[in-house]
Amino acid sequence: MSGFVDEAQLNVRGGDGGAGCVSFRREGPVAFGGPNGGDGGKGGDVWLVADRNVASLLAFRDHPHRRASDGVHGKGKDQHGRRGESMDVAVPEGTVASDLYTGELLADLANHGDRWLSASGGRGGRGNAKFWSNKRRAPSFAEQGEHGEDQWLKLELKLMADVALVGFPNVGKSTLISAISAAKPKIADYPFTTLEPHLGVVKIDEHTDFVVADIPGLIEGASAGKGLGHQFLRHVERARVMCVMLDLAPVDEASPSEQQRILLHELGEYRPELLERPRVIVGSKSDIAVAEWDGLRISAVTGEGVRTLVGQLAALVHEARSAQTVAAGTVILRPEAEGGRVERLGEHEFRLLGRQVERIVALNDVSTPDALSYIDFQMKRLGMPKLLARAGAQDGDVIWVADFSFEYQQEA
Repeated sequence: MSGFVDEAQLNVRGGDGGAGCVSFRREGPVAFGGPNGGDGGKGGDVWLVADRNVASLLAFRDHPHRRASDGVHGKGKDQHGRRGESMDVAVPEGTVASDLYTGELLADLANHGDRWLSASGGRGGRGNAKFWSNKRRAPSFAEQGEHGEDQWLKLELKLMADVALVGFPNVGKSTLISAISAAKPKIADYPFTTLEPHLGVVKIDEHTDFVVADIPGLIEGASAGKGLGHQFLRHVERARVMCVMLDLAPVDEASPSEQQRILLHELGEYRPELLERPRVIVGSKSDIAVAEWDGLRISAVTGEGVRTLVGQLAALVHEARSAQTVAAGTVILRPEAEGGRVERLGEHEFRLLGRQVERIVALNDVSTPDALSYIDFQMKRLGMPKLLARAGAQDGDVIWVADFSFEYQQEA
């Protein structure tokens, strides 16, 4: 079974916030003093962190759930609950996270140490001490803890390499990478593609080395998704230099020039900018060549031309590194929308939408009169009754906020 996994699904969930406490001071002869209920702790966050020591997404294949710990409930005597511990989830460099259901890009963790907040922990509920005011001398309610964010992600790994070896199946990429690096990919003598990419580090001297990616063999139509084209081609995207390998002993009689035409066409169709990358064109299998080729010829078996190829690749990598700045990781930031909005569900049903509106209900205990009064106060502060009136709500209509519903009454 393969140990390299370059696609995975991941469920991340922030910890729930702790509930606030309802408590009153009892000092000597004062049996029922002022409120002193503490706040609940915030739930832990879940962060995705790019780590160069992680090679693949294998860890998520059989265990796709990651959840941070919950915040602790508040206590009396103004004791606040402890925050939940956040969780760092290590992923390989080059991991791209998107929404599993919409496909929307959320983060591109290109470099070691890049971090993305994938699921925020829920806010801790405020204790009743926070609701004391001149008008509310003995608040008998506190906020509940907010649930942590919960979402499913699609993770894709785009290999980080200096050189991408590109060629048809069985062109000798695996043999070459094993000859020039310490990598030992599985090699078989059949005209089918390797089913997983490999990385190898080519070390020239103490100061010069570069990473080579053995990209599984392409076929004509790969850019349109034929075969496993898209899965393989995405690993080429980050490479600084292309090494296009042509089979000089092709089984299907395709000439080296025809192979070159097809390979460059597929790269250009997938990402036109790939054709602008520095590249070396090399004929492979010179020891058993049957086709004519005027360019650089190599044999990974006998070593012919390999030193020359490595030197050319090292020079191009050096130039590309000098000209290219470190790719910045991409994180999509979406500020929370202020206020709320109204959606009509039916003739006599409406729904209030918006993070602030939903949070008001989620954090408060709707079973207590004091809490309901506070919810009503907060809704008026956000202007929701006026929005409902403009939307045509009438007395007795059902108003939904998340899973909570109430009957609408027009303001006097």
